[in-house]
Amino acid sequence: MKKLLFGILLFVTTLVTAQKNIYENRRFDELSEDHEVLAIVPFIANLDLERNVDRNELKDLAEKEGYAVQNALETYFSKRKKRKKFNVEFQNIEDTNAILAQNDVTYDNLDIYTINELCDILKVDGIISGNLSLNILLSKGVPTDFNLLDYFSGNANYGRIGIKVSDGETGKLLWKYEKAITKKTGKNTTELIDKMMKLASRKFPYDKEKKRKKKS
Repeated sequence: MKKLLFGILLFVTTLVTAQKNIYENRRFDELSEDHEVLAIVPFIANLDLERNVDRNELKDLAEKEGYAVQNALETYFSKRKKRKKFNVEFQNIEDTNAILAQNDVTYDNLDIYTINELCDILKVDGIISGNLSLNILLSKGVPTDFNLLDYFSGNANYGRIGIKVSDGETGKLLWKYEKAITKKTGKNTTELIDKMMKLASRKFPYDKEKKRKKKS
């Protein structure tokens, strides 16, 4: 019984925390009214690993983590789209990355381009992007052993992730969700994104069900 109560309390706390970490632009409906296609770009990753890694290797590892999140988000949206949950399409990331490369946009210089410029290059209405700070290689998996004391000592924290959606025409931030990465978040990138977005699903602005509730 105690375990059940603890589980319920932990779920409610996680859900409430998730809601607090979500921002939605007050003008979202107005700014996104004509949105049809969004592009997911690689995330900008910052690594602070415990083991010694030279600068070039650290750069390569950060890039792999950034692309891993891009891939995990596409996987999540693709699965949800089959259930007709969204009112926008998502550009295939292979197309996204190919078009970026054709226009000399690389992982190294991605962050110097504005949202307007990226949307113009990719011919989309909005951009899904974000930042990732890690002290482990999430794509390789995190330790699966769980100790409740880790939550109080801070040893369960592996970093933080922020996902944002921006409008291509105005460049304005439309939606953002931030979350700490812990042992309970997920054992790898795909599981992290899946769990994270499921918690935020009721607040994801392109959700058809959410739109229907707003109008009713």
